Amino acid sequence: MSLKEFIFSKVFVKHLGLAMLITVGIVMVSLIWLNFFTRHGQSRSVPDFYGLTMEETVKLAKNSKMKYTVIDSVYTTLVPRGCIAEQSPKAGLKVKKWRNIALTINAFRPEMVAMPDLIDLPKRQAISLIESSGLIMGKLIYKPDLSIDVVLDQLSDGNKISKNDSLQKGSVIDLILGKGLSNQRTPVPVLIGMNLVPATDRILESSLNLGTFIYDNTIMTAEDTLNAFVYKQNPESKEDATLQIGSSMYLWLTVDSLKLPVDSTNIVISDTIPPAGLLPQPAKK
Repeated sequence: MSLKEFIFSKVFVKHLGLAMLITVGIVMVSLIWLNFFTRHGQSRSVPDFYGLTMEETVKLAKNSKMKYTVIDSVYTTLVPRGCIAEQSPKAGLKVKKWRNIALTINAFRPEMVAMPDLIDLPKRQAISLIESSGLIMGKLIYKPDLSIDVVLDQLSDGNKISKNDSLQKGSVIDLILGKGLSNQRTPVPVLIGMNLVPATDRILESSLNLGTFIYDNTIMTAEDTLNAFVYKQNPESKEDATLQIGSSMYLWLTVDSLKLPVDSTNIVISDTIPPAGLLPQPAKK
């Protein structure tokens, strides 16, 4: 039989048609399977696990049709021990069903660190050393002395603490500083539009203390607390306004830019994100 006769034979045409049907079937089944496997067009918001206990996390993950994995532990004062301190992806992002969420839990037993020796150090260097040691800067307490802004003593929970004493990571350290032999005063810093951490740094740089900070009702999530900025401060920063060193300042924070004062519309809101565990606790409204 010649090639031409074979091509036009019923047997060849039958097998060719069968092969084409099989190919089309395989392609259709593959497309359906891929669509099912990738859940094309199906997405849902990542729930907010921040601050939840493990029991609450299991329940929320199941109800949200998500998976989770605890990948690490840290120690922070922002959430209770054993609760979720961080998550990835962040809450609110759109993902496919049964996406695996990486969680970081707040350790039950805090890490211990050695207290650095701050005596006779200038204020700026002492604060930097406190933060790099995993501790939290507390209050600046001034008393008359020949020195100015030099550390005279270091306290934890009101008690004097010595070099190399063991402390929980995240402990608050207060410093006693010299203020000279006169009632020295310092200009009131401008804090409007700043996030909490840079605002706190500027307060300390001005030899003042952060008294209390209050979040308004626009703060709903953990991310809001990171993005919140100062819209009101007390005392206000005015020309020639000064405070006695060691005085306290009070802050109000929001994520609503409409609350900024009219003369503050050109202020660039800081985008500094505070490290976990170094953010002081807000006062209740």
